[in-house]
Amino acid sequence: MPRIALATYDPGAEPSKDRDLPVLVEALRAAGADAVAAPWDDPSVDWTGFGLVVIRSTWDYSWRAAEFLAWAHKVGTATRLANPPEVVRWNTDKRYLGDLAAADVPVVPTRYVAPGESAALPTEGEYVVKPTSGAGARYAARYTPDGREAAQRHVARLHEEGLTAMIQPYLTAIDTTGERALQFFGGRLLHASRKRAVLSRETAYDAQKVAHPGLEPWQPTPAELAVAERALSAVPGDPALLYARVDLADGEDGRPCVMELELVEPNLFLFLHPGSVGRVAEAIVEAATAA
Repeated sequence: MPRIALATYDPGAEPSKDRDLPVLVEALRAAGADAVAAPWDDPSVDWTGFGLVVIRSTWDYSWRAAEFLAWAHKVGTATRLANPPEVVRWNTDKRYLGDLAAADVPVVPTRYVAPGESAALPTEGEYVVKPTSGAGARYAARYTPDGREAAQRHVARLHEEGLTAMIQPYLTAIDTTGERALQFFGGRLLHASRKRAVLSRETAYDAQKVAHPGLEPWQPTPAELAVAERALSAVPGDPALLYARVDLADGEDGRPCVMELELVEPNLFLFLHPGSVGRVAEAIVEAATAA
């Protein structure tokens, strides 16, 4: 019987936001695994006692990136971690978009402004400022050229916290066609979802945001699937990925491009796709028992 740990986070007194976690633990047990969920930063957990540790909902990691990366390296050295530590390290810094662009994957055009550098903000069109390490639209905001002073304060705040800022054009098509998330598991397309725009002009960068507004099932187009597969094939080292989520939106040319490539702790949205639970459990057990 394989021993499997699903790494999550401890929300304290608040209820966990991972609605899929108890369902997935139950499905793994039904599939013959000894499965548990455990906070990634719980010092009492002996991760070496598991044949496979699957990062599932470590949704506080971006506030503690260095600590999380050290944990991933430690666990990945002691046992098997999915996804692998080198993938986790690469994917926790959104400068990976530059690597994808260099591999001819269509991505949202992005400029990076590290601490100590001055930000040349756009003078035309709407744009987005956010950190290279973040999740759930944390510290992200949408601006017009008239909001230059607010955007400069935003960049300064990111730099004060040691974060590199990203500046991207706001893809206006998101307001009409939304953002699509293509979920892969065990190397195959699992399901897809679509959500409405997260950022509004009135929302401050440090305000709490609804990460997945208007979420609904989606049937990906051939063009969306092709871009997603190109992005996955461009991950350095050609690693064996247990899971992946590719977030897409329509660019200025009307074609899908990558907004984010989620290889660390993507929400699986199993509550929206209950028929996928069995496939996910099967893929995890298969990975745990593979030689």
